[in-house]
Amino acid sequence: MHNVVISGTGLYTPTNSISNEELVASFNAYVQAFNAENAGAIERGEIEALAESSVAFIEKASGIKSRFVVDKDGILDPKRMTPRIPERSNDEWGILCEMAVSAARQALERAGKTPADIDGVIVACSNLQRAYPAVAIEVQAALGINGFGYDMNVACSSATFGIQAATNAVQTGQARAILMVNPEICTGHLNFRDRDSHFIFGDAATAVIIERADQATSRHQFEVVGTKLLTQFSNNIRNNFGFLNRAAEEGVGARDKLFVQEGRKVFKDVCPMVAELIATHLEENKLNVADVKRFWLHQANLNMNLLIARKLLGRDAEADEAPVILDTYANTSSAGSVIAFHKHQDDLPSGALGVLSSFGAGYSIGSVILRKR
Repeated sequence: MHNVVISGTGLYTPTNSISNEELVASFNAYVQAFNAENAGAIERGEIEALAESSVAFIEKASGIKSRFVVDKDGILDPKRMTPRIPERSNDEWGILCEMAVSAARQALERAGKTPADIDGVIVACSNLQRAYPAVAIEVQAALGINGFGYDMNVACSSATFGIQAATNAVQTGQARAILMVNPEICTGHLNFRDRDSHFIFGDAATAVIIERADQATSRHQFEVVGTKLLTQFSNNIRNNFGFLNRAAEEGVGARDKLFVQEGRKVFKDVCPMVAELIATHLEENKLNVADVKRFWLHQANLNMNLLIARKLLGRDAEADEAPVILDTYANTSSAGSVIAFHKHQDDLPSGALGVLSSFGAGYSIGSVILRKR
């Protein structure tokens, strides 16, 4: 069994960003038009008038201030309110592949590796572009990597589950190194006409190199001390879009074919589960919560992260103990905790302990204990 390290991380961010002010202006324009067009039915009580959104509401509910997106114009058009992403021919690299490759090149550079050093590719994300061929095999081809590739989906926990799968492959000698990438176009499954969720998601891609410790040369190495995963079925976060939709005409265009959640229930259920899993994981590895210098938590909601850290530490976390990036990136699903890790790791001293944790639909929770080398 080989010791395993994370030796490089990468981040791709789209060039377009949408502020809360821009998003609210678009949403409220849609609401005003809807209410005007349906004024008679609203007055008769046949349908309910839509309520406007506000910057204050968004920031209080989530802590989000802006988000990067692959397409801005389509989202902000009150008559469209969905990104415009033109189809590409089968001879072109897909957009998820393109995003993943950009993040992967950065991760390879930080790890001091080339595609020839990588034996496998895992694409782990919430929404895959197609059923087959696997996006991971496309990324493998685009980078010129020999070996294998496969896709996996555990919603927002895809990255930590992907790290665990990659760690197992390297530990057992199946691969010298694995590239694990998380290309997320979350705006593609977001209902921008839903006041309770229209602000939640952004787009990004992250990449992680997991390799044998004895072959790592990077200045950015983190030993994988241990991984722990948990899933528990819940309908409180759901997306029913899939290939069988075409077989049930009555469901086409229904609200549940996009992201839907019961936010308050998720908050109540998930926060204690995450804190308990991380605490148990540390205890199983004979480590104390007080010894952890940094928690790179899933970036879905500021209030969730504050509560989870408080449950673990018994006090409010300092800003550098549980860094927040969702104010700028919003919720990027599986990429969020890796963005936090990527942007807030270089200042840690050798020997410092950290926990990378994700949580989301499923429910699914992942914990990865890391030690800076």
